[in-house]
Amino acid sequence: MNILISGGTGFIGSHIVNHFEQQGHKLLILTRGSTRKDGQREYIQWLTDQKDEVDYLSERKVDVVINLAGDPIDQGRWSSEKKERILNSRINATKRMIEIVNHLEEKPEVFIQGSAIGYYGYSEEEKFTDRSLSLINSFPSEVCDVWENTLHHLNHSDIRKVIARIGIVLHPREGALAKLLIPYRLWAGGKVASGSQYVSWIHLEDLVSIIDYLIADRTISGPVNVTAPHPVTMDEFGRTIASIISRPYWFPLTEWMLKVAFGEKSIILMKGSKVLPERLLNSSFTFNYPTVRKALSNLLE
Repeated sequence: MNILISGGTGFIGSHIVNHFEQQGHKLLILTRGSTRKDGQREYIQWLTDQKDEVDYLSERKVDVVINLAGDPIDQGRWSSEKKERILNSRINATKRMIEIVNHLEEKPEVFIQGSAIGYYGYSEEEKFTDRSLSLINSFPSEVCDVWENTLHHLNHSDIRKVIARIGIVLHPREGALAKLLIPYRLWAGGKVASGSQYVSWIHLEDLVSIIDYLIADRTISGPVNVTAPHPVTMDEFGRTIASIISRPYWFPLTEWMLKVAFGEKSIILMKGSKVLPERLLNSSFTFNYPTVRKALSNLLE
């Protein structure tokens, strides 16, 4: 296959690229850097004012499109300028990707649009499946709602469209888990805020397998929750980390401390949502890491 991907140099995208490269597929990676070739990978500069990538790719064969590009939501404080970058980067990248697809002489079979479980908003009572509507009660839910709706500009009915609503991705050296591990390494792990907020997570290896599965199964379209089948509370998540790496669980991070440290962004830690991968559970997909203990044991032991 020829796979066109944006965000292919980021945390999630780079692992997806490695996976498909190992399978022998060709990767067309849209990047802010210069255009160059590297084995099965071809890096293509994009989001320039000249839109050179639109013409450059128009005659290329593309079987799969994966759109993950966007300014990281978990890096830096949410100033008004940062929030604008987070939103506009996703809108602009998606619109440009759609423009590229519109100019392809031969259309791809599937367009996988990245999103996040932040789409649903935050609640300690509700359970969210792939069919649930957004509460739109937070900045992340507003961003995801607009981001997903941008896909409506892709009007080709013969292109299968999948929205991958990705949970908290677990990896020991990157992403949320790497940051959460810091206090435990310092023997100062403990409850985060109330501890009752849900963590809807996914092992990185399962995430990559799910993307592969969504490409292969031509019956799947629309939103898909990319989360493990057993979300847990932050309290259980933290206690599991402490148990596996043999560290105490005693030092609480209060809401006040989190707000002082992170400002509005602290909502990511203080709030959560219980998200279930109903469509994947009803499919033939098999999770290698369905429970948080199995996932964290694999990553941390």
